Amino acid sequence: MTEAPSVKPPTSVSLGGRIVLATLGFCLLFTLAVVGLRTWSAWQNSVAVMSGELKLIAQVYERTLSKSIWEMDRESMQTHIASVVNVPSVGQVVVTLQSANRVPEVFRRTREGWQMSNLAPTLQTQLDYEVFPGTKETVGTFALYGDERVLWTRLRAEIANIVITQVAQSLLLAGLIMLLFSRLVTVHVRRIAQHLGQLTPSNLRQLLTLDRHPNRQDELSQLVTGVNQLQSNLSDYLERQQRDEKELVAHRDHLADLVRERTTELENTNTRLEDANALLDGLARTDPLTGLANRRHFDEVKQIEFRRALRTGQPLSLLVCDIDFFKRYNDRYGHAAGDQCLRAVAEAMQTSCARAGDLVARIGGEEFAILLPGIDAAHGAELASHLCKAVAALAIPHQDSEAAAHVTISVGLAQLDATQVERFDTLFDQADKALYQAKSQGRNQVVVHSPAAIALQSNTGTDHG
Repeated sequence: MTEAPSVKPPTSVSLGGRIVLATLGFCLLFTLAVVGLRTWSAWQNSVAVMSGELKLIAQVYERTLSKSIWEMDRESMQTHIASVVNVPSVGQVVVTLQSANRVPEVFRRTREGWQMSNLAPTLQTQLDYEVFPGTKETVGTFALYGDERVLWTRLRAEIANIVITQVAQSLLLAGLIMLLFSRLVTVHVRRIAQHLGQLTPSNLRQLLTLDRHPNRQDELSQLVTGVNQLQSNLSDYLERQQRDEKELVAHRDHLADLVRERTTELENTNTRLEDANALLDGLARTDPLTGLANRRHFDEVKQIEFRRALRTGQPLSLLVCDIDFFKRYNDRYGHAAGDQCLRAVAEAMQTSCARAGDLVARIGGEEFAILLPGIDAAHGAELASHLCKAVAALAIPHQDSEAAAHVTISVGLAQLDATQVERFDTLFDQADKALYQAKSQGRNQVVVHSPAAIALQSNTGTDHG
């Protein structure tokens, strides 16, 4: 048995480090959630505190302002307003004097840089002066507008305190987890890895032990038990393997004779299977009705001939043939007669294409395709014309045909142009368009693909049916 390679020290992040990173990641998410919640709470508290401060300021200055307004002591009133606006929580003070005989006067004092805000609280109170005991008269209104900048200053201080607290807690927690994991797990895992790295077939009976209290029964104890059990099983297995190898040597010669006998039998069986497979492969590539090549065989051969034509520069022509008004033939004479018609047309086509390399295939219901390797368009047109005559010579009656009183075919021909055609499908499309033109011009004829003629015919929108 080959000696096991020694275990290399890990170069990536240790298991303890991953746990710490996971803990820090969780703490980060938890910190963000807590910071968000506490920030919202701190903002609400700060707004409430500022509202309380505005109420307290209003209570302190309400009486003195009312008296100054009643006594028309403008200087004293301005002094009180200036004193109020100097309070940090206040951004603007507005005092409105009310009089039955005059237009209300507005006295406004704004702190430098203050802007109106919907976030900071505002307070508006009515100024009443007690002229006589038990008699009050409204002399104006007193409006206080909180300063949003004070709210943000307080919030930033609160956020800094929250973040520092949460980060400190997270770091302490991660450090504690790292310390505990290192003391309780990492040391013993390294000992297990070292023990496994030193194992050889000769010392499998040497048991693994950890430097920890024997009464501890946890996952590490289960791991140690499993490693020792595995070593014992592996040692027993190696001993059995040695015995089995000796027995195998004893049976080797006998097995060699048996193998030779079975090989002879299999060779005979393979010969029969190859013959059966060849028969099945022929059936899979033959149209069962006409005996011609089917679409599958055509698709395989077309790619071979197409690549050969591109490689050698030899011409390659394709004929796409269709029995004219075959649906009407089926409707009038029945499907049994239609099958007989297909077989007769297929036999005429096969007989007309006598070259070994030509491939005649049935690719659809009444549609046939003929591959002509090494044949150019001129000779292909001659062969196509011969096909039309051969089918017409069958003299199969077709009273519903508009082309003739007997069964006829239409043929579209295209020759490969290696400078313009990169895929066989393009060549097939050209031949199909030529067939379309042949049908449009009355059927029972051959049309050779011509891009100008096909484009003109396509613009006329003639039916392809």
